[in-house]
Amino acid sequence: MAGQKAKAGAAFLLADGLVVVAVLWALFHIRNGGALGGTGRPLVPDLLIFAAIVQIGLKVAVGLYPGYGALPEARLRRNALAWLGAGMIATIAGLGLAGAGLAAIALLWACLGVVGLLQASAAMVVRRLLRTNGLPGLPVRVVGETDAVEQLAKRLTDYPGIGFVPVHEEDTPHYAILWAASGLPDRQQLEALSAGGREVILVSDLPKLPLSGVSPNRHGGDLGLRLVRARPCGLPDPLKRLTDLCLVVPLLVLAAPVILLGALLVRLADPGPAFYVQPREGQGGRRIGILKLRTMYLDSERMLSDLLERDPEARAEWAAHFKLRSDPRVLPFIGHLLRASSIDELPQLWNVLRGEMSLVGPRPFPEYHLEAMPPAFRARRAMVVPGLTGLWQISERGSADLATAQALDDHYISARSFWGDLSILLRTLPAVIGRRGAF
Repeated sequence: MAGQKAKAGAAFLLADGLVVVAVLWALFHIRNGGALGGTGRPLVPDLLIFAAIVQIGLKVAVGLYPGYGALPEARLRRNALAWLGAGMIATIAGLGLAGAGLAAIALLWACLGVVGLLQASAAMVVRRLLRTNGLPGLPVRVVGETDAVEQLAKRLTDYPGIGFVPVHEEDTPHYAILWAASGLPDRQQLEALSAGGREVILVSDLPKLPLSGVSPNRHGGDLGLRLVRARPCGLPDPLKRLTDLCLVVPLLVLAAPVILLGALLVRLADPGPAFYVQPREGQGGRRIGILKLRTMYLDSERMLSDLLERDPEARAEWAAHFKLRSDPRVLPFIGHLLRASSIDELPQLWNVLRGEMSLVGPRPFPEYHLEAMPPAFRARRAMVVPGLTGLWQISERGSADLATAQALDDHYISARSFWGDLSILLRTLPAVIGRRGAF
């Protein structure tokens, strides 16, 4: 299904690009260089190319390649906003940076108008070509109340522009499940529907098909409310990885003196290696070695075993949190300082640089911590790249019990996004400084 969606998206993208090339070709043959923006290099073609790049980027951002699942009015609105936004940005660039005159700007907008009309026509041609070549859209299953299911399936068939093709057999591969009923599914139904990482869409009211009482406008013109479960992914999301690489190098440079000072203080407090590598579970369940500053005595494992054997209260606290507020293994002063400030985690910037971790994601846990989690949730965590910081690190930190940490990680995995990651990154430093839940 992902390949089918990618092929359709590439077809719409290619059509948009060919339209721009055609208008540029016509522009060069109809107008001479001076009429396009004064002396020297023609200005309007350059501005048009810039506007086209911005427009295509905006259309990618709002999901218009291929735009499946959006109602016609939503596609129209998103196309118009992308066209208008590209024109405004190109106008500002032309007036403020390139010294374009009003005649050049007027010609630019005329060209953009032609581009918009031709792209709309090209999109209709592409849809027809896709249907005639066996790519009518993404296969979906429609479930819910019998009458509503039949009516929704008929509407999807009658309006192929939505890009969803109903399939009736449960074992037929399908991209998403559409829920058509007068009420919402309960939690058990929802879990069953979303099993396997499929997208679930709770369909909104449609013409002649009142369902949930919710207008599609509430969902930005999409067919309904989309519930997306995490899907297994062999590689990190390209945007997420690019963000990591852009940030981790300067962060490593800034953190290096702090890490070296911490290492020196550890060696003074307890002779021995200042760093250690701990095996953890990474994406896909593979083992990774995360780098940390040592904050405990060298024989910490023996000390923990002895303590848990003789102290029932410590055993109960360890079972709930896998941490101890009064941990005798921690080095006096420097160990507590490094842990409370999270400086001991800074060497993991190297793991981020290597691609084994991300700046934001569920923390990679030791094996004993993972063994306490349900197998299904452990497999779910393994779908994403583990992170240096995460949702529960900025909210609960060490005070979170196993159930709370699991709930926060589950929410992050379901709702993760570029802006969500950026928000977590910006809130990490205040959380560390505030030392909430740190011990």
